[in-house]
Amino acid sequence: MNAETFADRLKEHGIELSEKQKNQFDIYFNTLIEWNQKINLTAITEEEEVYLKHFYDSITAAFYFDFTKEIHLCDVGAGAGFPSIPLKICFPHIKVTIVDSLQKRITFLNQLAHNLDLDGVAFYHDRAELFGKQEQFRHSFDVVMARAVARTSVLSELCLPLCKTGGTFIAMKGPNAVTEIEDAKAAIELLGGEINEVNTFELPEDSGERNIIIFNKKRKTPKKYPRKPGVPNKTPIQ
Repeated sequence: MNAETFADRLKEHGIELSEKQKNQFDIYFNTLIEWNQKINLTAITEEEEVYLKHFYDSITAAFYFDFTKEIHLCDVGAGAGFPSIPLKICFPHIKVTIVDSLQKRITFLNQLAHNLDLDGVAFYHDRAELFGKQEQFRHSFDVVMARAVARTSVLSELCLPLCKTGGTFIAMKGPNAVTEIEDAKAAIELLGGEINEVNTFELPEDSGERNIIIFNKKRKTPKKYPRKPGVPNKTPIQ
């Protein structure tokens, strides 16, 4: 998927990129490749693959959720900025907070935001388990997102505590989503969430199945959660 096809595909879904936005994606690609030579950000480095498997894939969440509203979005474990930075480029009005456990990635994201001339973005070097315990962040975000970070049962414990009551948690997953949801039902209920919808589709160019799971946050998460760093992954809620 080249830059032109990328823009055409988004237009089919009602997202029309300006020349500025197209240029921002070009800058994003070049910054990503430059920094990837210094720190490990992605194994995907071919331009057409980056546009498809990082940029386009990130924006597919907007095919199923309305990002045109005033939203404060938290992206947990965003790595090189996926999915929140491509969404921020497409929807400049949204506020974005990214939390990631590796300082090198946070340094990259700060430089990227500068290169892209983004405002309304904040980056935090922290473990999601600790970040979710902080009063200024807990139960404070309209939307919390994670893309291919961990199993749904684990993601729920990392993300739902950050989501305000009445807010939305969006998990972007590959082909094992249905099995993961079944395994995560007890965790989702305990943490104050409920499944709203599961959207299954194929990425273009035979690039595989994707699932976008949208959860509603119906009540506050018990204070016990998230547990200490590493515990959710080692001992998921059953």
